Amino acid sequence: MAHLQEAAVKKITEICDRYANDKTPLMMILSDIQKEYGYIPLEVQELVSVKTGISVAEIYGVVTFYSFFSLTPKGKYVIGVCLGTACYVKGAQQIVDKFSEIIGIKAGETSADGLFTLDALRCIGACGIAPAVTINGKVYPKLTVDAVPKIVEEYKAMEAQQ
Repeated sequence: MAHLQEAAVKKITEICDRYANDKTPLMMILSDIQKEYGYIPLEVQELVSVKTGISVAEIYGVVTFYSFFSLTPKGKYVIGVCLGTACYVKGAQQIVDKFSEIIGIKAGETSADGLFTLDALRCIGACGIAPAVTINGKVYPKLTVDAVPKIVEEYKAMEAQQ
């Protein structure tokens, strides 16, 4: 906890206090922290443990079990490539590989400039539009490997304009 800034400790404490009267507050607390900071490092888990009485082991288990929680910071643009059965058989692995090649990171990593995170997802429930990719919630249906370079360039161009 020594690494957390005072403002972060105050905000996390406020989040924990918000759910103090709930029987099972952990998911809501972690969700709010994830929304606020983009990830939930061990120092934060320790603070949540102190504030809630829930063991760090249990908190860590929840954070690592659910894919929407992260232990490390995510990029500004989170690319989620579905590797569920329908997407996989329609070439999703090649799409992951193309994103990886262009951005220079593997699935589960974030680019050095903090712009992109590449995630391989199990199933996003978009089987009818397979292979599907999401970028910060925007869905790209029936994506092809050939479309990947253009998509990456669009996001880089948006960033250059800002």
